Amino acid sequence: MPMHSGTVLLVDDDAAVRSALKFSLEVEGYGVRIYERAKALLAEKSLPTKACLVVDLRMPAMDGLELIEALRARGVGLPAILIVSEPVSAELRSRSSRVSVDRILEKPLSDSALLESIRRALVDLA
Repeated sequence: MPMHSGTVLLVDDDAAVRSALKFSLEVEGYGVRIYERAKALLAEKSLPTKACLVVDLRMPAMDGLELIEALRARGVGLPAILIVSEPVSAELRSRSSRVSVDRILEKPLSDSALLESIRRALVDLA
Protein backbone atom coordinates (compact mmCIF):
# COMPACT_ATOMS: atom_id res chain seq x y z
CA MET A 1 0.00 0.00 0.00
CA PRO A 2 1.41 3.42 -0.95
CA MET A 3 2.11 5.81 1.91
CA HIS A 4 1.79 9.55 1.48
CA SER A 5 2.41 12.25 3.96
CA GLY A 6 -0.36 14.71 4.38
CA THR A 7 -3.99 14.86 5.28
CA VAL A 8 -7.02 15.43 3.11
CA LEU A 9 -9.77 17.53 4.66
CA LEU A 10 -12.87 16.39 2.77
CA VAL A 11 -16.08 18.42 2.98
CA ASP A 12 -19.15 17.03 1.20
CA ASP A 13 -22.78 16.77 2.29
CA ASP A 14 -23.28 13.47 0.40
CA ALA A 15 -22.53 10.53 2.71
CA ALA A 16 -21.90 8.14 -0.20
CA VAL A 17 -19.36 10.51 -1.76
CA ARG A 18 -17.62 11.04 1.59
CA SER A 19 -17.41 7.32 2.23
CA ALA A 20 -16.15 6.42 -1.26
CA LEU A 21 -13.54 9.18 -1.34
CA LYS A 22 -12.36 8.45 2.19
CA PHE A 23 -11.88 4.78 1.29
CA SER A 24 -10.00 5.55 -1.95
CA LEU A 25 -7.75 8.12 -0.33
CA GLU A 26 -6.94 5.90 2.66
CA VAL A 27 -6.07 3.05 0.29
CA GLU A 28 -3.55 5.45 -1.27
CA GLY A 29 -2.09 6.11 2.17
CA TYR A 30 -3.51 9.55 2.93
CA GLY A 31 -4.92 10.56 6.28
CA VAL A 32 -8.50 11.73 5.76
CA ARG A 33 -10.74 13.88 7.94
CA ILE A 34 -14.33 14.05 6.74
CA TYR A 35 -16.90 16.79 7.34
CA GLU A 36 -20.58 16.75 6.40
CA ARG A 37 -20.97 20.53 6.55
CA ALA A 38 -18.77 23.58 6.09
CA LYS A 39 -19.48 24.72 9.63
CA ALA A 40 -18.02 21.48 11.01
CA LEU A 41 -14.66 22.25 9.43
CA LEU A 42 -14.85 25.88 10.54
CA ALA A 43 -15.42 24.67 14.12
CA GLU A 44 -12.05 22.84 14.17
CA LYS A 45 -9.67 24.36 16.71
CA SER A 46 -6.56 23.49 14.72
CA LEU A 47 -5.88 22.17 11.26
CA PRO A 48 -2.86 20.21 10.10
CA THR A 49 -0.23 22.27 8.30
CA LYS A 50 0.42 19.61 5.65
CA ALA A 51 -3.11 19.19 4.37
CA CYS A 52 -5.22 19.70 1.29
CA LEU A 53 -8.86 20.76 1.17
CA VAL A 54 -11.25 18.81 -1.06
CA VAL A 55 -14.53 20.69 -0.96
CA ASP A 56 -17.86 20.17 -2.71
CA LEU A 57 -19.31 23.33 -4.22
CA ARG A 58 -23.00 22.71 -3.56
CA MET A 59 -23.77 22.23 0.13
CA PRO A 60 -26.56 23.52 2.35
CA ALA A 61 -26.09 26.67 4.44
CA MET A 62 -22.62 27.53 3.07
CA ASP A 63 -21.28 26.53 -0.32
CA GLY A 64 -17.74 25.33 -0.89
CA LEU A 65 -16.42 28.66 -2.14
CA GLU A 66 -17.89 30.47 0.86
CA LEU A 67 -16.14 27.93 3.09
CA ILE A 68 -12.79 28.45 1.37
CA GLU A 69 -13.27 32.22 1.57
CA ALA A 70 -13.99 31.95 5.32
CA LEU A 71 -10.86 29.85 5.81
CA ARG A 72 -8.75 32.33 3.82
CA ALA A 73 -10.11 35.17 5.98
CA ARG A 74 -8.81 33.23 9.03
CA GLY A 75 -5.37 32.94 7.47
CA VAL A 76 -5.73 29.30 6.35
CA GLY A 77 -3.81 29.02 3.11
CA LEU A 78 -4.10 25.27 2.56
CA PRO A 79 -4.37 24.22 -1.09
CA ALA A 80 -7.98 23.73 -2.16
CA ILE A 81 -9.59 21.46 -4.72
CA LEU A 82 -13.21 22.24 -5.54
CA ILE A 83 -15.48 19.44 -6.76
CA VAL A 84 -18.51 20.42 -8.82
CA SER A 85 -21.44 18.62 -10.39
CA GLU A 86 -22.09 21.17 -13.12
CA PRO A 87 -20.00 22.40 -16.03
CA VAL A 88 -17.41 24.97 -14.99
CA SER A 89 -18.52 28.45 -16.04
CA ALA A 90 -16.43 31.61 -16.40
CA GLU A 91 -18.17 32.98 -13.29
CA LEU A 92 -17.24 29.89 -11.26
CA ARG A 93 -13.62 30.12 -12.45
CA SER A 94 -13.54 33.79 -11.46
CA ARG A 95 -15.01 33.16 -7.98
CA SER A 96 -12.63 30.24 -7.49
CA SER A 97 -9.63 32.32 -8.51
CA ARG A 98 -10.53 35.06 -6.00
CA VAL A 99 -10.29 32.58 -3.10
CA SER A 100 -7.22 30.77 -4.48
CA VAL A 101 -8.75 27.44 -5.47
CA ASP A 102 -5.95 25.32 -6.92
CA ARG A 103 -8.08 23.05 -9.08
CA ILE A 104 -11.72 22.51 -10.05
CA LEU A 105 -12.77 18.93 -10.78
CA GLU A 106 -16.11 17.93 -12.27
CA LYS A 107 -18.12 14.96 -11.05
CA PRO A 108 -18.05 12.13 -11.77
CA LEU A 109 -14.56 12.30 -10.36
CA SER A 110 -11.71 10.50 -12.02
CA ASP A 111 -9.68 8.83 -9.26
CA SER A 112 -6.47 9.60 -11.10
CA ALA A 113 -7.29 13.31 -11.58
CA LEU A 114 -8.21 13.72 -7.91
CA LEU A 115 -5.19 11.78 -6.66
CA GLU A 116 -2.82 13.71 -8.93
CA SER A 117 -4.31 17.03 -7.79
CA ILE A 118 -3.92 16.06 -4.13
CA ARG A 119 -0.39 14.76 -4.67
CA ARG A 120 0.67 17.99 -6.40
CA ALA A 121 -0.97 20.15 -3.72
CA LEU A 122 0.77 18.30 -0.89
CA VAL A 123 4.15 18.16 -2.65
CA ASP A 124 4.01 21.94 -3.04
CA LEU A 125 3.68 22.20 0.79
CA ALA A 126 6.84 20.17 1.43
